[in-house]
Amino acid sequence: MAQAREIPGIDAAASFRAAAASAVEVRAEEVFEHLPRALDTSDIEGVHDTRVATRRLRAAMEIFAPAFPRRLHRELLRDVKALADALGERRDPDVAIAELERIATALTAEDRPGIEHLIAELRGEQQAANERLATALAEVEQGELRSRLAVLVEAAQP
Repeated sequence: MAQAREIPGIDAAASFRAAAASAVEVRAEEVFEHLPRALDTSDIEGVHDTRVATRRLRAAMEIFAPAFPRRLHRELLRDVKALADALGERRDPDVAIAELERIATALTAEDRPGIEHLIAELRGEQQAANERLATALAEVEQGELRSRLAVLVEAAQP
């Protein structure tokens, strides 16, 4: 799992608004750094890292909500939550597949067909969730989430 980056400028001397701007800026950057790996079903850590990054961004946005313009904050938080939901839906089959594959290695050849059938069904769910995630990522781009988050950050600058 990708480590959270340090947030510069958060110390006892920082104002609440400055801390809010720094926290949301860094956490948003983390989300967009991981997004290119989110659709890769051969590397399940990509979607996991992206999902964790959205959860960190959401937490920062919720903690520092009073520092931001209410309407813009509410709209962006809704969009970040929607992205996190799509990532979570895509992540769930990954976890189940990985665990079933681990279990399958301990089974006899005659016991494997049932679990392999279940894995195949989960791969179908994974693909369908990946398609929905691709749509969500297109909406992120079309809705200019990145630049809107930058506007939010700028609005909190003291």
